Amino acid sequence: MTPRLLPARLRARAGRPAPAGFDRRLIAPMVLGSVLNPINSSMIAVALVPIGLALGAPPSETVWLVTALYLATAVGQPVIGRLVDMYGPRRLYLLGTGLVGIAGLLGALAPSLGALITARVLLGFGTSAAYPAAMQLTRGEAERTGRDSPAGVLTALAVAAQTVSVVGPALGGALIGVGGWRAVFTVNVPLSAACLVLGHLWLPRTAGRTGGRGRSVDAPGMALFAVMLIALMLFLTGPRAAHWYLPALSAVAAAGFAARELRVAEPFVDLRVLGGNGPLIVTYVRQFLGYTTSYGFLYGFTQWLEEGRGLSASAAGLVMLPLSACGLAVSALTGRREAARAKLVTGGLVQIAGCAALLLTGSGSPVRLLLAVGAVMGVPQGLIGLADQNALYRQAEPARIASAAGLLRTFMYLGALAASAANAAFFHHRADTPGLHDLALFMLAGSVLLLAFSLADRSLGTRPDGARRTTAQPRKA
Repeated sequence: MTPRLLPARLRARAGRPAPAGFDRRLIAPMVLGSVLNPINSSMIAVALVPIGLALGAPPSETVWLVTALYLATAVGQPVIGRLVDMYGPRRLYLLGTGLVGIAGLLGALAPSLGALITARVLLGFGTSAAYPAAMQLTRGEAERTGRDSPAGVLTALAVAAQTVSVVGPALGGALIGVGGWRAVFTVNVPLSAACLVLGHLWLPRTAGRTGGRGRSVDAPGMALFAVMLIALMLFLTGPRAAHWYLPALSAVAAAGFAARELRVAEPFVDLRVLGGNGPLIVTYVRQFLGYTTSYGFLYGFTQWLEEGRGLSASAAGLVMLPLSACGLAVSALTGRREAARAKLVTGGLVQIAGCAALLLTGSGSPVRLLLAVGAVMGVPQGLIGLADQNALYRQAEPARIASAAGLLRTFMYLGALAASAANAAFFHHRADTPGLHDLALFMLAGSVLLLAFSLADRSLGTRPDGARRTTAQPRKA
């Protein structure tokens, strides 16, 4: 599109000099796009029971509404992160957020569980674009201004995602109370429209760091990665001796994936880069462990509130509100200070306490105890994700920041997949109290591992070369 054909507001923007500091007009589309995935991740928590009742599906089947989204995002985040590096953030942002609106319409009209699962797959791919686009925009602004001070922007992204994640159950419950469970899909249509308008108006028409040249998309690697995850999840959500071939297929796909990625020039996941960046690998492992517990609690506790405790969807959403209040308060108090190691250690300790508290709950537990458990679990949600995001910003190569950010989200979604598999295993027929206690023990083990990795990691708070950070200068590729 030539400058003469651009809308007047875009021509005016192009004619104005770039601001000296961070271009704050980017924040609205960045934040709104980044919350599309967490809002769809969290609202579905209170919709699983109503959908199951409406379509005659047990928890072991409705769990695929969670699994499908995270399988799509686990593959989509690094793929689209690579495309953002190649072609720039604007076009991928617009394509992805447009797909979210289409998925919302499909979910609102879906006649069956299979159609709903398809809508969730589309949502997964559509919501995979905004976060890597935001990370590259943030890096680009830091390089343009010469000021490597992204803490405020990164905090805004983390707090926004956290806000909708923990407010999502209450919002989903309210929508279900007003318009039924289909409303949690329909809400994506206006959100998508808002992203398209803001992105069209304010996102810069910049080329990718490679200009789309000299890079390729590793389709075989993507396919092997997808087969590995899908086969493993099919087995974990319904483990039986007769399904022995599924973990075998996953192992073969994993071996083929590793062999290919170490051989090709432009791999889907550059395992050679990961092999030379130990701190980044540990950050990905911590992300996986932290979000396994976070999502395990979000989906498991919410379903138990409805089936094991007998609350309505709206009431269950309200009980989850302390999760939001504590998470937001912790993020607001600590967000502008990196202090990654202190945050991770504190978050791990509190997560252990929250999992232990779940063992005290039962079908007759007073609401005040349930509120207290949610409040305790909100603290690590305000610490762990932001700490890992800040660590990645320092550890990743600038030229691959979008890809690295996409892979960080992939490990978050792998944690969600592990959580959904645990929910399917412990709540096979219904979300009862014994199943909740088994889930709590599973999450407790993961939280102990998270704490151990955080205590042992001496790289946090230092530059990759081992020198203590004294200034905030951008790393050079």
